[in-house]
Parts: sequence; C-alpha cells; structure tokens
Amino acid sequence: MSEWLPLVRQAGYLPLEDHGLIGDGSTCALVGRDGSTGFLCVPRFDSPALVCPLLDRERGGAFHLTVAAAAESRQFYVPGTGVLVTEIRSAEGTIRITDAMPLRPGSALEEDAHAGTGTLLRLVEVVHGRAEIGLRLEPRGGASLQRTGEDVRLTASTHGGELRLRASRPMPVWPGVTSMREGDRFWVCLQWEPGARPPHDADHVVAETIRVWRRWSDFLVQDVPHRDLVHRSAITLKLLDYFANGAIVAAATSALPERIGGNRNWDYRYAWVRDAAYTVFALRRIGLPMEAGGFLTWVLDAVENSGGPRVVYDIDGRLAPVETIDAELEGYRRSSPVRWGNDASHQVQHDVYGEILDCAFQWAATGGSFDTKLWERLRSLTEAARTAWERPDHGIWEVRSPARPFTYSAAMCQVALDRAARLSRRLHLPGDPRAWEMDAEAIKSRILSEAWDPDLRALTEHMSPGGGLDASLLALPLRRVLPADHPKMIATCRTVAERLDAGGGLLYRYLPAKSPDGVGGAEGAFVLCGFWHVDNLVGQGRIAEATELFERLCWYANPPGLLPEQIDPSTGAFLGNFPQALSHVGLISSAVLIGRADRGLEPELSTHAWFE
Repeated sequence: MSEWLPLVRQAGYLPLEDHGLIGDGSTCALVGRDGSTGFLCVPRFDSPALVCPLLDRERGGAFHLTVAAAAESRQFYVPGTGVLVTEIRSAEGTIRITDAMPLRPGSALEEDAHAGTGTLLRLVEVVHGRAEIGLRLEPRGGASLQRTGEDVRLTASTHGGELRLRASRPMPVWPGVTSMREGDRFWVCLQWEPGARPPHDADHVVAETIRVWRRWSDFLVQDVPHRDLVHRSAITLKLLDYFANGAIVAAATSALPERIGGNRNWDYRYAWVRDAAYTVFALRRIGLPMEAGGFLTWVLDAVENSGGPRVVYDIDGRLAPVETIDAELEGYRRSSPVRWGNDASHQVQHDVYGEILDCAFQWAATGGSFDTKLWERLRSLTEAARTAWERPDHGIWEVRSPARPFTYSAAMCQVALDRAARLSRRLHLPGDPRAWEMDAEAIKSRILSEAWDPDLRALTEHMSPGGGLDASLLALPLRRVLPADHPKMIATCRTVAERLDAGGGLLYRYLPAKSPDGVGGAEGAFVLCGFWHVDNLVGQGRIAEATELFERLCWYANPPGLLPEQIDPSTGAFLGNFPQALSHVGLISSAVLIGRADRGLEPELSTHAWFE
C-alpha cells in the first residue's frame, strides 16, 4: 500500500503524478489524490471534455469530493483491477473514496463490446474520526440544473445530453456539503447513458466490477520482475482500449504539456496505428493474444475506409479531427495552447506498413488465421511498402518540418516485407515471398550503409548524410530489423545512451536543436526510450546492467503504478499526456525480456520458430 503524502499544488494545480485512472472500455477518467476528477470525457475517450480542471482550474469544470482541511492522502488500486482507492486525511479524520466505472456482471473484457454502463460510481466512507465532505459537479461550459428528490439532473452544452447525478445521502444545498462520522458511508453516481438506473447496492456493483477485472487479469503471466507493476501496466493498457471495436487510444488526455510553459501540447485521445500495434504486441507477450485480432480488424477497416494507411484515426476509424486551439483554457500550469484534435492524421508516415504487418504476424504466431479478404488487404499494404520506404515522410515523432527519409520509417517497411514473406511461406498464402525477402534484405543493407555516420559511430535519423541521433533506432532489434549485438547496433546504443542522456536512466528521443522538428522549444525525457535501452542491453547479454536500468525506470511510476509520456529529468515531475500507453508497453517489454533472460530462455520463444 502506498505511503501518505502531503497534498501540494503547483501554480494551483495538483501534479499529474498525483492521479490514478479508471475506465470502462468506452471512456476513462483521471482521479486526483485530493478527490477531484482531473479529466473526463463522455460518452467516449474522444468526446468533448465534460470536466478538465487539469487544463484550467477555474474554467475547466469540476467533479470533486472534497475534505475540509485535507492535509495528506494516498492512492492505490484494488489488486488486479481498474478500481481505484483514495484515502484522504485531515486533523479530524480519514475518509476513503473508492472510484470505479462499473462493468456489467459476467462481462469478458477480451471480447465484450459493451461491458461498460456509462457510469462513474464513487463510494465514500469515514474510516476514522469525522469529516465534512463537499460534493461539486460543474460541467465545463455550464449546465442547466434540475433537482428531483435525491437526483440532480444537468443538461450540459458540451455533452449534448442529460447527465444525472445521484447520491445516497441527501444534499439539501448545492453544491452539496455533508458532515459524517466514523462508520458513515454514502455513494455518488454520475451517469450519462440514456435510461441508466441508480445502483440499488453500490457495494455489490463495485464487487462485480472487481470480479470482471480479475477474470481478465488472471490470464496475465506471473514470472516477470516487478510483477505487480507489469500487471498494472497491462490493466492500464486495457483501460485505454475501446472495447466496441478494438481501437486503442494513445493516452487518456489532451494538451498536457511536454514542457511547462512550452507549446508541445497535443491531443492523444485517438488511436495511433503505431501505438496500438505496440500495445497489442505487449499484451500478447504477457498472456493476452485476443486483443491483437480485434485491433487488426479495426485498423484494416480504417485503412480501407480512408483510402490508404494513415497514422492516426478516431476510435471509429475515421480521420482524427483537425486541430483547434481552445482559447478559453489556460492550460496545465498555464502551459498554453490547449489543443483538441490532431493534424498528424494528415501526415505521411511510412512506418504504418510495418506496424500493421507485424501485428498480423504476431496474431498468426499465436493461432490467428486469415481469410482471403484479410490477406489481400495485407498483401496490398506489403506491395505499397516496397516503394514507400524511399520516399520522405514525417517519421515516428511526427515532425512538423518538411518531410525527410527517416531511417525508422524505412526499417518498418523492411518489417512489412519480412513479415509478409514469412506469413506467405508459413501459411501457404498467395504472393511473392521471394521478391519480398529480397526487398527486405536490400532495405536492411541500405540502412546499414546510408544511415551510418562514421563520425558519430551511430545509425542516424535519416537515410542520408547529416542526420542527428534518434532514440527510436533502439527499437530496431525489437522489430528484428537488426540484432541487438550487431556491431553497428552496439555502437548506436552506446552513442545514443551517451549523447541523448537525460540523467537518472532517462533518454531524450532526439535533440530538437540538432534535429529541427518545426515545433521549437525543449521537451522532457521520453519514458519509452529508456525501456528501449534496457531491451538492447538484454539483447547484448548485459543482463545485470539491463536489470539495474530497469529498476531505475520503474522507480518513476507513481504510487498507483502509472507512467506519463515524458518526465522532467531535473525534478522527476510528469510531463505530457498521462497515462501514456507506450510508456507502459516499454515497461512490459523490458520486464518480459529480463524475465526470460533470467531463466536462460530466448528473448521471444513464442514466435521464435516463425523466424527460422
């Protein structure tokens, strides 16, 4: 159980790391250690924000349970679940808030499209002394309000429908205030689905939700270092999964800054092909293969409907909305602009070919099959990759400067051709595996010759002279483009670790001053890149160093076990959208590799035979 920590705000804002995540496969919410709801969009991940006080403490709306004179608190999950517990202590007493988005009894999270109930349920109990508890709900943009008995009904303009707030304890004034003594309990329920019914037994509803989560998490592998943290990462990834169709959003939030006061503030509530592919790969490695099939179907439908692969879609598989700037909100700790929508959906990024084909490969390696239509769609993407790799694009980091021939993009086209050839041979599927193999080998040779900088002693970001260092190239061994112990990969890993070092085991993904990206300004250290470094050390046989680095990176997780996109290396504060799927993917991947190495096993035996 986590330790008690003082409640401290920075420029009036609760720090990002002082939040946990709950969700139901349709949407999710950040819940603060102070009882606030820092970010909530309904009815879906990518809907307008109902409340987002993390983006403006005054104009971002509120859904708070407050404790008078609260001094310290702690936060943790019910083990094996997405149910969050927050305990808040004042001089007079201690209360416990149990937060959940209830799931339907008997739901199977790997295949149930409608497990959620459109409800946020908060159970409150005074566990010691007494407390004065305040209840406040103010949707962003305001709302008309009606009271009917114990119900508060609101029609919120940003939501476009009726919200219903119910409480088991009468609130004679609004916002509500109630005085409670030790042993007193009540619940608060916010519902947004039409026809939603109040919980007759809130404790039973939470208990059923716990059972549903544990049926799913019981399939997670056990023999990994930091097992509890690995399982928490898997549950976090599932909380970012849109159960209805298999889409997986990159993060739970929008516009949280990559540097305080900077302008790198993007909307991540959409499904990036790359991020989702990494996610299903991570889930498969720890015992959950079903998510790969759902994502593969979703992404191929999205590609077909959009007339070709795009890097990011909304969760319906349409192009993400065009970026807009919200002038009403000041941004987290006054870091503006606040953006909604994401223009990356209109960028060209050739790595998507490899992401999709590798996901198909992983799916097949664990027993998945392809009908004729599915294979033809994959084959069409393979043929496109044969020429796409030579053309400039905007790369994995989605630069907003002119397109360039990024090495990572070329490498992922190599992955597309390699996986298609192996699938065709292994499953006797129609195609030209010999030509695909030859093209894949040619791309690999070109990477080794054209991306290599003999002065830097590293592979660089571009398939041309003059490129800067790019930590994404540490992912090449993970995708089996090059082995981690290849001399040029060993040298690249060493140079990246030295020159992109942010301290404390963290790495910058690149240096904007040396690799201009069209955005400007500095950013934090990118969490995923540190885990990629761990994976390379394992592949080089440097297990003790990898384990030590892995331990340092795990230390950055907040008490509930969540990780952001980036970290301020000078303070350890969280930066960027939170929690970030790719950071948890990296933690899972490194834990699996270290666990296998400790047992003397190959890094990835479950698909090893497919590479012979």
